[in-house]
Amino acid sequence: MMTSFAHVDYPREHAGVVRAERAAQSVTRAVRQFDGTRAGASLLLAAIVAAMVMVAGQVIDNWTEGHLLGAWMVMWAVAFAALALFAAPAKRAAAAMRVGLQRWALARKRAAEDAELWQLALTDARVMADLSRAMAESAGPQIKTYY
Repeated sequence: MMTSFAHVDYPREHAGVVRAERAAQSVTRAVRQFDGTRAGASLLLAAIVAAMVMVAGQVIDNWTEGHLLGAWMVMWAVAFAALALFAAPAKRAAAAMRVGLQRWALARKRAAEDAELWQLALTDARVMADLSRAMAESAGPQIKTYY
């Protein structure tokens, strides 16, 4: 009787799973590198240009058929001029809005933390004493506390 062994090497990782993990990592990296200011500026610029093209289209509709080619040329000139003129202001406005939103979110977060701390201080005398001591120190030397 003869004994034989079969050694089969199976891969430890599935090739499809490895590709899916790499794709997920690349998407995660792309999301981290996303610049909201640039995207916001692009959207704002597109809205401005669309409004300008719409106004130019309304003006073109009033012209007669004989001037249609000239009207289209004027409309596209308006579109490209709007792109050139409003690119920098749209980017600045988007950046300012982003900074404003970040400040607003930070102020809301701090207000929520302060409210939570105040609720805790209302139930814990030690926390209330710490808060009153900190408020007295920040007010300056005119307020004296006796402990």
